[in-house]
Amino acid sequence: MQAASFSAAMRGIPVLQSNRRAPNGRVQRATNIVTKASVVAEPASLEVKSTDGSASGSASLSLRVADAETANGLVHRYVVMVRQNMRQGNASTLTRGEVRGGGAKPYKQKGTGNARIGTKRTPLRPGGGISFGPKPRDWSITMNKKEKRLALATAIQSAAADMIVVEDFAQAMSEVKTKSLVAKLEAVGANPTEEKTLLIVNEPSENVYLSGRNMEFLAINVATAVQVYDVLGADKVVVEKSALEYINSYYGSE
Repeated sequence: MQAASFSAAMRGIPVLQSNRRAPNGRVQRATNIVTKASVVAEPASLEVKSTDGSASGSASLSLRVADAETANGLVHRYVVMVRQNMRQGNASTLTRGEVRGGGAKPYKQKGTGNARIGTKRTPLRPGGGISFGPKPRDWSITMNKKEKRLALATAIQSAAADMIVVEDFAQAMSEVKTKSLVAKLEAVGANPTEEKTLLIVNEPSENVYLSGRNMEFLAINVATAVQVYDVLGADKVVVEKSALEYINSYYGSE
């Protein structure tokens, strides 16, 4: 499942938005999308594999997702919020009143052949102030907690076709070694060296994190903090069985 294909699907959803600025300077975004009642998705059957690639059982993924008519728009709003809240908003320029110098008239008004000028801080000259330049601001926007939860559950459920369930992946990593991590992922059907892979573990594992942090196409998430951007951009999603149980219990409940 490519992020590009998701973006293409979003183009067919009419989202009318209007922004207004609150007294504290934050941007408040109003939208006409109304999230309808959620529904429980049909259980997706998933094969459970051992770290050596052999089959060891089966599992299912059935989460409470958004209604089909509003699912794309809801997930899109969540992605926009995540991306926009990543902006630091610290871009800053100097206006003509903040640029140093410029107290004296550079040269006399007439007789030089040059255009008249009263200060070297003018935006018309190099080194002068910037007209309408950026100033530090808060770009963050908010979203209802239940909507965020529903949007993430919808994204995870949509990735069921590309999901691989493994048993105790973190416990199998007894050493910090990237080659060993790649071998285990390839054994279960993922290819983290050529395609984007998301690994979801139930609990933080130092060995897994240190072994995979230098891999370009591998993202490592904890079940309690799954990132929607990683889910939508992944070609393969490898989930620990215990992590899948947590996801089913948390995102499958009311």
